[in-house]
Amino acid sequence: MSTHRLAAGAAAVALLLTVYAAFYAATTPARQIAPGMGGQMGQMSQNPTPPVKGLYKGKELLFIHTEASAPQVAEMLTKMMGPKVFTVASLAKVPTHLLADVYVFTNGVKGEGPFGFQVDVFDAVPGQARYTPLRALNLVTWRKGRTPRVLGSVEEIQAAARKGDVALRRPGVVVNMPIITWPGGHR
Repeated sequence: MSTHRLAAGAAAVALLLTVYAAFYAATTPARQIAPGMGGQMGQMSQNPTPPVKGLYKGKELLFIHTEASAPQVAEMLTKMMGPKVFTVASLAKVPTHLLADVYVFTNGVKGEGPFGFQVDVFDAVPGQARYTPLRALNLVTWRKGRTPRVLGSVEEIQAAARKGDVALRRPGVVVNMPIITWPGGHR
């Protein structure tokens, strides 16, 4: 075979492959991939870490929880949301000045919180100096004889504590809770 015939054959194959690639790209629907995965994980049928509702200054935000310093908390959050929340005991050793706060209700108004009561309340959102996804857990318990109501901000929780409506307890548990959307912003 001559060099001229080989070159012509290679050009024909290259042309056929180019036409096939263009046809395939034009007729094949794009695959849906999970946001933020950059296509590296392939096709994903569902969000592996569903967002959870919370409150900041009375307005809704969405967050996820990925790790907790206490195994009981990790297990509770796993049962609540489905995907595995891992226990990372070393989170409890993070100095308190490097943590933000989250307020979790142990009783009161029924809702979507981890104990079956109102959603969690956050003290800071992304863009604020105090924001970090690492949260010190603060348990909020309504006292007997008090009328529970939704408390939408840290200020409302602290005012209710000063009035004796709720008791606050900080058990030393840290949870990684990155915020996804917040009043006035999102990732």
